[in-house]
Amino acid sequence: MADQSAVTAVMADLAALEDPKMRAVNEKRGDDHGVNLTKLRALAKQLKIQHELAVDLWATGDTAARLLALLICRPKSFRREELDSMLRDARAPKVHDWLVGYVVKKSPHAEDLRKAWFNDPDPVIASAGWALTNDLIAKKSAEVDPEQLLALIDPGMKTAPERLQWAMNNGLAMIGIHRPEYRARALEIGERLEVLKDYPTPPGCTSPFAPIWIAEMVRRGA
Repeated sequence: MADQSAVTAVMADLAALEDPKMRAVNEKRGDDHGVNLTKLRALAKQLKIQHELAVDLWATGDTAARLLALLICRPKSFRREELDSMLRDARAPKVHDWLVGYVVKKSPHAEDLRKAWFNDPDPVIASAGWALTNDLIAKKSAEVDPEQLLALIDPGMKTAPERLQWAMNNGLAMIGIHRPEYRARALEIGERLEVLKDYPTPPGCTSPFAPIWIAEMVRRGA
């Protein structure tokens, strides 16, 4: 356990970074914090890796503190049970994404957790399993079977809850981009289901609509 004074000092630093306008923007995405992420990363760089402090910051339950904790922790130091508990307690989207992307992926328990989470009845937990699976698709790992994934995506993605739907859509795109032998099928499923077809996309950004995303990344030679 870290010195409690260190936790108090960091919480004060985070409070000083709180911006009401930033909070309003973040809350629209389901993230209850008002800290600019660039400034949060700068604070993490200043603190460097401090695993015990990270554990104590996570325990506060504060979203900004948890995001900071994920930047200064030592991913390989977490036990499997800790990571599972952390994910089930991480309901803010940004915390969820960073936990999976910055910590679980670097853990020796990543594959075990991927398999356990993939079929979890909680769609938010299942979305984490899909996120780890999508990473393997991009790496063309033999651990995942695109045929089996497409058999789940086709009947399930259209009606899946938002976060799970987003993860399944990413999986569809990854298959279409990185597995040419399944590209035509991925495009057909995407066109037929029309998931995220009308998603507002800023100028210069690629639409998350799978057929557009696949075509653009293939054009770039991804």
